[in-house]
Amino acid sequence: MSEPVKPPRLILVLGGARSGKSSYAELLAARSGCPVAYIATATADDNEMRERIRRHQDARPAEWVTIEEPYDLEAAFRRGCERADVVLLDCVTLWVSNWLLRDGRLVEGEQATAEALFNTEIVQQVDKLLRAFAEADESKRLILVSNEVGLGLVPPYPIGRVYRDTLGRVNMRLARAADAVYLLVAGLPLDVRRLRAEMPW
Repeated sequence: MSEPVKPPRLILVLGGARSGKSSYAELLAARSGCPVAYIATATADDNEMRERIRRHQDARPAEWVTIEEPYDLEAAFRRGCERADVVLLDCVTLWVSNWLLRDGRLVEGEQATAEALFNTEIVQQVDKLLRAFAEADESKRLILVSNEVGLGLVPPYPIGRVYRDTLGRVNMRLARAADAVYLLVAGLPLDVRRLRAEMPW
């Protein structure tokens, strides 16, 4: 008799803007039947963003624990594990933006500064999160939401290109560590790892 298939512990949900990625990640978390901690990386810098955050908050189940953390994902994950078995992080996209723009260090034209940030601080932060996940109890699950930004036009300004490249590298790093990777297209999830396994090459 075969053993039951264990659910994936680390899931990466990718998609473009308004692709349904956050809704799908929340559905995965809700269907787990476990307590959920929600890590929100967004910052309310203007009225439009404050309204977006409010709508997201209203849509989440009241019993979910919310942890607001724009920078230190490792610490937020560890706090989430203290109160829940499933940690949902939404989203990596804004987190990368937060780091690139933190303390006004990155201004137009400073591509070398941005590359240095990716190669040092951002990579270190991603690795710290993955290390914390690896050290967590096997009952803990992590769901990450991120944008796939490499399918559109090449940004016409240096900061935009650096941001696209940095987020793409972060997504690849997370995808390599993930047990399951889903790409949302028009609200429909594609199992990327299964598609890759079915390829003849």
